[in-house]
This record gives sequence, C-alpha cells and structure tokens, in this order.
Amino acid sequence: MRRIDEYWVIFDQEEKPNFLLGLGFDLAAAVKGAVILVFLVFALCFRVVGVEGPSMQETLHDQDWLAVTGMATHYERGDIVVITQPWERGVPIIKRIIAKGGDRVDIDFDQHTVSVNGQILDEPYIAAPTSLRYDVEFPLTVEEGKVFVMGDNRNDSLDSRSTKIGQIDENYILGKAFFRFWPLHQWNIYENA
Repeated sequence: MRRIDEYWVIFDQEEKPNFLLGLGFDLAAAVKGAVILVFLVFALCFRVVGVEGPSMQETLHDQDWLAVTGMATHYERGDIVVITQPWERGVPIIKRIIAKGGDRVDIDFDQHTVSVNGQILDEPYIAAPTSLRYDVEFPLTVEEGKVFVMGDNRNDSLDSRSTKIGQIDENYILGKAFFRFWPLHQWNIYENA
C-alpha cells in the first residue's frame, strides 16, 4: 500500500470579480453582435449609395447617403432608382422614374409641364419648372422593358431627355431608394420603395 499526501491551500481572501470589467465585456459582446447583424442586413437586403451632384435636388443633395434595395421585382412611376446602364462617364446615376414601357411622354417646354399618357404630372418634388431641352424629340413612347427617368432638378440634370442617357433598360436598375440615412437630421423613408 502506498501513502498519498494531500495538500490544501488556504486563501486569505476570496477574489471578487471586477463588476466594471464584466460589464465592459458584456457591452463589447452586445456591440459586436449588433454590428454583425447590421452588416448582414445591409449585405443581404440593401446597398449603400452616395449621391453626387445636384440633379436630384430638392429631394436628394450632394453627399447624401441612401440605402437602396435591390429586392424590388417591379418599378413604379415616381420611384427613385439607381441606374448602372453604361454611358460616357461610366458611373451609376440616381433619377426618378417618370414613365414605364408603353407610356407616352410629352414635355411642353413653353408651359413647363410633363405629361404621361395625356395626364399632366403633379410634381411637388421638382426644384424648378422643366425648361431644359436636350436632343430627344417629344412626344415619345417608352419602349417595353425600359423606363424614362428624369432628375428632380430638371434644369440641372442629364437624364432620359438626352440620347447620352436615353431610355433605361430595367435590367440596369440596381435598385430603388428605400431610405436616406445621412445626414442624420434629414433621415427619410421613401414611400414608393
């Protein structure tokens, strides 16, 4: 038989965990989880797009940031969309859909009105009445599978009124604006999205 010695260690004081340190670890874990959740939502449901230039004023301004949803299955007149259709500058553009395939668009530059299918549009979102002309002749019928787009700042917007942009194939619509999150004081959800 063998003898086994046992040793006991006695501590003078029991160690207490630091409350603030534990709270800090819990807070860091919560923040990490929230960041991962936000990342997943934006990666799967939205794209972040920055606005450049004045063509969508007064609705959107230079340096605004939007969440754009690409999950839309169809687009309506009035939707604000991001377009990737190739053109000379090679950058995406942000415009408003004015008409869809089969619609007849007419712009009266003397009366400053835009009509779709004979109805003058009520456009409270435009910065100024439409007077800038390009090389597209009106009236015109929008081809099937395409949309006719214009900027809200009609007199400072290169859009479907010009053959440089022309009618937009729906396959080149990256998505429609869902909400503006920057600047924070102008945060806005768009109805048509």
